[in-house]
Amino acid sequence: MKNVYVVAHTESVHHTNGVVGGWFDTGLTDKGRAQAGAVADRLVDLLGSEKPLVNSSDLLRARETAEVIAGRFRCTVNLTSDLRELSYGNAEGKPQGWLDARFEPAPDHNRLDHRNISGAETKREFITRVFSAVDEIISSVQQNHVLITHGYAMTFVVARWIGMPLESAGFVNFRSSSGGITHLQEDDLFRNRAVVFLKSTG
Repeated sequence: MKNVYVVAHTESVHHTNGVVGGWFDTGLTDKGRAQAGAVADRLVDLLGSEKPLVNSSDLLRARETAEVIAGRFRCTVNLTSDLRELSYGNAEGKPQGWLDARFEPAPDHNRLDHRNISGAETKREFITRVFSAVDEIISSVQQNHVLITHGYAMTFVVARWIGMPLESAGFVNFRSSSGGITHLQEDDLFRNRAVVFLKSTG
C-alpha cells in the first residue's frame, strides 16, 4: 500500500491578523505550533514506526508545520514551491476586506485562465504546479508520504490523486481547515486510489 497523508498547515499569523495569505510569508502562531504537535501525534498513531518521506511547501507556515512533524519521525523535510498556496498577487498581506472589495470571480466559461486580482496566479497555473508535485509522489517507490501544503492547495492534491482532469478541477473545492489531515491510499494489486478520509482534525 502507498499511503499519503496530506496536511494543511496549522494556524498562521496571517490568519489571526486577518490579512490575505497566498505567498505572503508568515510563520505559525503559538496555537499553530501546538496544533502542529497534535498533528504529529496523530500521524505517529497512523504510521507507527514507519518513517515517511516528508514534502512541504516552502512557505514559512508550512515549513514550520513540517519541521514539527519531521522532528517526531526523525527525518528531513523536502521543500518545494509547487505545494504553495494560490498566489493572490497584489492582495497578499493586505486586509481580507481589501481583496473582497476587488475580487473578480471567474466566469463559468473561463474558470482556468481568469485572473481574479492583478498579479495573481490563474487557476491553471496554480493547479498545474500542484499536479506536478503529486505526480512525483505517484511515481515514487516510497510507500509512506506526508505532504504539508495549504487549505486550498490541498484540493488539487486530491484532484490529481483521483485522476480528475485539469479542466474539471477548475470547479472543485475540498478546502481543508488548519491542521486538517487527508489520507490518500493506493493498493498494490489493482493500483486503485482511495480517499480514506478527508480533512480530519481528530
